[in-house]
Amino acid sequence: MRIDILTVVPELLSSPLNESILKRARQKGLVEIHVHNIRDYTTDKHRTVDDYPFGGEAGMVMKVEPVFRVVEKLKGERHYDEIIYTSPDGQTYDQHEANRLSTLENIIILCGHYKGVDYRIREHLITKEISIGDYVLTGGELAAAIITDSVVRIVPGAIGDEASALTDCFQDNLLAPPVYTRPAEFNGWKVPEVLLSGDFARIAEWQENEAWERTQRLRPDLLEKNR
Repeated sequence: MRIDILTVVPELLSSPLNESILKRARQKGLVEIHVHNIRDYTTDKHRTVDDYPFGGEAGMVMKVEPVFRVVEKLKGERHYDEIIYTSPDGQTYDQHEANRLSTLENIIILCGHYKGVDYRIREHLITKEISIGDYVLTGGELAAAIITDSVVRIVPGAIGDEASALTDCFQDNLLAPPVYTRPAEFNGWKVPEVLLSGDFARIAEWQENEAWERTQRLRPDLLEKNR
């Protein structure tokens, strides 16, 4: 799998993309992650990537030309399954979309910045718009890092115990059940007895019941998706 991230602030991505599971997945050759500085595709001496919006609205807008150049260069080298734009008004991101993206071969993620991008980019270059929530960030770099992390961690081989990813929250529209580890008792706080029983059928039943109870209490909206 290959992920190309287009940004005007590449420094924001250096640490998130080079630690923990993402680092190991890259070292194993399971994924390639390339960060491209959009300023490298400008033609003026100031490396200008933004300009004032037509119509007099406040803020600055990312220019179409440098974004077009980098996208066309990459598309000339390989086929891309999705060209994603991180935007507050995109489709709300969830685990099901992360699962889908993890099955693709090549992805571009364009990080929005300033007031946004020239809308012609969204009309003619972008195939998918994604929002990580109903709030506005300074730029799309953190959103791109979140998308990349959530996708790479479920690529087969990225996590040592692949079954772990399959039991994460939201995989089946349920929150995960509580988890515990040693010691079995601390400060008078005890681990549920069923988890110490060795009876895997009872444990599985307990986990399912706990997942449903926690989802009903904390995120009842998720249960609507199971109907």
